[in-house]
Amino acid sequence: MAIRPILTAPDPRLKTISKPVERVDDELRALMDDMLETMYDAPGIGLAAIQVGVPHRVIVMDLAGKDEPPAPQYFVNPEITWRSEELASYEEGCLSVPEMYEDVQRPARIKAKWLDYNGNPVEVEADGMLATCLQHEMDHLEGVLFIDHLSKLKRDIIMRKMVKAKKRYG
Repeated sequence: MAIRPILTAPDPRLKTISKPVERVDDELRALMDDMLETMYDAPGIGLAAIQVGVPHRVIVMDLAGKDEPPAPQYFVNPEITWRSEELASYEEGCLSVPEMYEDVQRPARIKAKWLDYNGNPVEVEADGMLATCLQHEMDHLEGVLFIDHLSKLKRDIIMRKMVKAKKRYG
């Protein structure tokens, strides 16, 4: 396993639409293992493959609390099959937009399906943090950042801060 560099906005690769994965094999599992280690190191609760420069439809996540044992989850070719009309607002942040947090409204409940770490199909109905995080990470697969859900004014302010920070810290 290896910690990979995380792309940060305004890196144009973050706007890439990720491609479906052909099969879950050892090479893909190695990528997911690296992504999980990278996410834990950052630290974060979710990471899409494009955030480490790999344009595949792959997400890792761990929503365990601080005093809980790790509970890694793997999502290969995830799809949302249903969204509730009811919305929920959560303060979101992103490893690709470090130290920036804003409230984002998304469907409160979703149904989703994907392949797990071993290529087995999974289908769930999710709400709360799982629904929010899954939608956030799946946005990455479409080249969308959480700030793209904000007003143009808020997005522009955040992007100016990001560009300034990149100039300052490289």
